[in-house]
Amino acid sequence: MQNADAPAPPTRLCNRFRGFLPVVVDVETGGFDWNRHALLEIAVAPIDMDENGLLVVGEITSSHVVPAEGLDIDPKSLEVTGIVIDHPFRDAKPERVALETVFAPVRAALKKHGCQRAILVGHNAHFDLNFLNAAVARSGHKRNPFHPFSVFDTVSLAGVAYGQTVLARAVQAAGLQWNSEEQHSAVYDTERTAQLFCRIVNAWPSPVPPVVAP
Repeated sequence: MQNADAPAPPTRLCNRFRGFLPVVVDVETGGFDWNRHALLEIAVAPIDMDENGLLVVGEITSSHVVPAEGLDIDPKSLEVTGIVIDHPFRDAKPERVALETVFAPVRAALKKHGCQRAILVGHNAHFDLNFLNAAVARSGHKRNPFHPFSVFDTVSLAGVAYGQTVLARAVQAAGLQWNSEEQHSAVYDTERTAQLFCRIVNAWPSPVPPVVAP
C-alpha cells in the first residue's frame, strides 16, 4: 500500500520542463509599480498533459483582492480593467487569503506531476511575477510555490512562433478566438495566455537527448 504522504511519481509533464510545472498567471492591478500600486485580481491555470503527451490548460482558479493598506490605485488603471473596487458582488479577499486561494491548486498540481517548483507563464511575465512577489512579501506568505525569478514569457514565444508580441494578435495568429470585450479580466487573459502557450509548445518538436561525444 502506497504511503499517502509519499511524493507522487514524476509524470511526463515533470520530465518535459526539467522538474518545473508551468503555471499561467495573470494579475490585474492599480498601476504599473508593484511596490506602490495595489494588486486587485489574480488568476492561475496550471498546465496539464493529455494521454498523447500534449499540453492542455488545467482548471483556472482566481480571486479578487482587497487593496493592501497604503498602496495606490491609479483611476486610469480601473478604466482599463473595468474593476469596481467597492462593487457589492466583488467578493474580494485580503492579499494573504487570495494568495492561498490560488496557491493551493498549484501545490496540488505540483504533487500530481511530481514537480519540484512552479514556473510562472505570462504575457510580459515579469510584470505578473513582480506583483506576485510583492504581495507575498507584504503578506508574509511562507509557501509560495513559484520560482522567484525564472519565467516562461509568451511575448518571446509568440514573437518567435508568429511574429506577434501583443497578446490579442498572438492569440489570433495562433488560430484561437479573441474577444476584446473580455480582455483585462484576469480569468480571460489567463485562459487565452494558457491556450497560446500550449499551442506554441505543442507545435515544437520534443526535446532530443544530447549526443555525448565518445
